[in-house]
Amino acid sequence: MFVAVKQVSLVVTQKDQFTAMRRVLNTNVDGNVNVMYALTAIKGVGRRYSNLVLKKADVDLSKRAGELTQDEAERIVDIIQNPLQYKIPKWFLNRQKHRTTGEYSQLVSNAVDNSLREDLERMKKIRLHRGVRHAQNLRVRGQHTKTTGRGGRTVGVSKKK
Repeated sequence: MFVAVKQVSLVVTQKDQFTAMRRVLNTNVDGNVNVMYALTAIKGVGRRYSNLVLKKADVDLSKRAGELTQDEAERIVDIIQNPLQYKIPKWFLNRQKHRTTGEYSQLVSNAVDNSLREDLERMKKIRLHRGVRHAQNLRVRGQHTKTTGRGGRTVGVSKKK
């Protein structure tokens, strides 16, 4: 019995233009993957945001990340960092109405971690219920904790011999 296996190869028009690994916003992006999915390797960029950014940058969605020109990569980075200048709606961003500054922004890479850490520290400092639960390393979102999440301690009945 013969099974036909279709092999798909990566066709590059200019060999010197393809890069297997590209550095974008302090993140290594795989050049062999479709651009939309490759950008999701950047923390704070999901599939929908990536799709919207590529459409705003006029980049072909069928391209691989390694086939991007330097100009296209710079446009993509600029749009990711300044989404409001390119008419991306406020409700699409991951940091809406910042508590102190009141601005809307899209946090990416290290800024996501820094913002989360600052928010948790603020909650702990003002003794918010969520902050107290985080400080005690307990469940925060209202889950039951009587039997689950005991942290590896085995509780049970010993067997009689």
